[in-house]
Amino acid sequence: MVYRPTYLICTSKAKLHGKTVIVTGSNTGIGKTTAIELAKRGARVILACRSKQRGEAALQDVKRESGSNQVVFMQLDLASLKSVRSFAENFLKTEPRLDILINNAGLFIFGRTEDGFGMTFGVNHLGHFLLTNLLLDRLKECGPSRVVNVSSGAHNWGTVDFDCLNTHKDLRIGTSFVAGQRVYADSKLCNVLFTYELAKRLKGTKVTCYSLHPGVIKTDIIRNTSPIFQLIALNVLRFFMKTPLQGSQTTLHCALQEGIEHLSGRHFSNCTAREVLAKAKDPVTAKKLWEISERFCDL
Repeated sequence: MVYRPTYLICTSKAKLHGKTVIVTGSNTGIGKTTAIELAKRGARVILACRSKQRGEAALQDVKRESGSNQVVFMQLDLASLKSVRSFAENFLKTEPRLDILINNAGLFIFGRTEDGFGMTFGVNHLGHFLLTNLLLDRLKECGPSRVVNVSSGAHNWGTVDFDCLNTHKDLRIGTSFVAGQRVYADSKLCNVLFTYELAKRLKGTKVTCYSLHPGVIKTDIIRNTSPIFQLIALNVLRFFMKTPLQGSQTTLHCALQEGIEHLSGRHFSNCTAREVLAKAKDPVTAKKLWEISERFCDL
């Protein structure tokens, strides 16, 4: 007998005509599927992707599969703070609305960003931190609006080493297989802490925010890892993997579900708000991460 995970689906019937949504990393995986589902509901969807070639190919796919022409590709490289600023400037000049920001892009890779930060930290957390802050005023103007941060259950194994961040501009040092796994978990903890702190700072506005674990998804997030790791991971996890459509359901729930505004700042899994470990909602750590991220981004 083959084990198959049970999963809930987004039950919201919300239509999104007249609404604008940004989905980062939407040329593949759950990001692309999320974009298709939102476009089907009538949203104007901005595909924010690094690769022009893959982004334009995804644009045609999303238009075809959703039946919508209200889909736009805009280039965004989260490994470059200059690119993030350029994207935000271009978006704010050309698009009058922003109703939902979905920070979906994520990777698992060594190396350094254009600005010298660890690649996994820079893309998974810092680029999205800057993007969100640059777009917050527009989100506030268009409220009620939402920010959705795609994290991972791996955040439970993460830590935030501020000494390492200050010294090495990364969450930890080392290039071993284990170090790579751990820095990914660290970056996903940053996503949850960022959401927690953002919710506190958004009190009194009509913007709410949520982090989530999408499940173990059969996507190409590990495409930049070694062939041996990919082989091991896919064989070990294949019985637990969701399809991109299944994996997009919690993102859609956080973006669309009515009546969850009072849960702003919370973490979701399987379309349900979940309790997190103390370290994932520690106010001192969350505030400190916000402040060092502001400094790194020159905000």
